[in-house]
Amino acid sequence: MSATERGPVLAVVGWSGSGKTTLLEFLVAGLAGRGLRVNIVKHSHHDIVLEPPQKDSARLRMAGAAEVMIASPYRYAIMRELRGDEEPRLAEQLARLAPADLTLVEGYKWEALPKLEVFRPSLGRPPLYPDDPLVVAVASDAPVPDDVGPEPAWLDLNARDSVLSWLSNWMMTKPKVSRDQAVKEG
Repeated sequence: MSATERGPVLAVVGWSGSGKTTLLEFLVAGLAGRGLRVNIVKHSHHDIVLEPPQKDSARLRMAGAAEVMIASPYRYAIMRELRGDEEPRLAEQLARLAPADLTLVEGYKWEALPKLEVFRPSLGRPPLYPDDPLVVAVASDAPVPDDVGPEPAWLDLNARDSVLSWLSNWMMTKPKVSRDQAVKEG
């Protein structure tokens, strides 16, 4: 992959408590273990606190800095204060990421992206796939319903290796896109 190419983007969606993050941990570990570079964008409806208020970076952010970068030999993070501005669109967030073989997006149910739904009927919430034609697969702990055809693919959430296998195959069918295309299409 060139420095300007990015792999496909897949949203992992489902109701709170369905196991999205647990599944994502497994999938990322499996793909990274194969030498693939995987990016994650995690959406949160809550305030995000990344450092204690008394730390220098938090104090500078609270003093009015628009962005604060914390950098070390191990990692870096950029915190941008929106200060009443609208939340950036997903396309803008994706543009900030380095190229990767795959970008997984947790959340963003409303975005026009292919989606893997994590569905547990025991939560008492309705599935998303009947109303969202962009759900390409459902990972569930329930058997496939009689009214589900070949699409979306129905995956056994308790057999995570089969979900990883499906994801690996899905990735192979998706073309690489340039950074500019990812921003326009995202």
